[in-house]
Amino acid sequence: QVQLVESGGGLVQAGGSLRLSCAASGRTFSNYAMGWFRQAPGKAREFVAVVSWSGYDTYYSDSVQGRFTISRDNAKNMVYLQMNSLKPEDTAVYYCASRAGYYRDLQSKADSWGQGTQVTVSS
Repeated sequence: QVQLVESGGGLVQAGGSLRLSCAASGRTFSNYAMGWFRQAPGKAREFVAVVSWSGYDTYYSDSVQGRFTISRDNAKNMVYLQMNSLKPEDTAVYYCASRAGYYRDLQSKADSWGQGTQVTVSS
């Protein structure tokens, strides 16, 4: 298993930016696809973005495409979510997640989860 800890959440104005970070522990971090999910109050948890273990392949939900960028630094055991042009509907708890194997499979099921970090976007 991979242990994940998110940070970087906070309160921002609409149109602003935040960068979320996820610190991973575990000897096999570089073999895992890494991704982000979010959950708004009263709504189901939804997929946001994923990056393959190599860092060369990414995939985003339609709602964040063009605004968010996922990346990873395997040497530092870190994964990031750069969020630009934030909207009030982006307000949610954001969770870091990982899964061994094909990166697109993380969208449907993750093996490990972080504790979440709150992102609030005011209008």
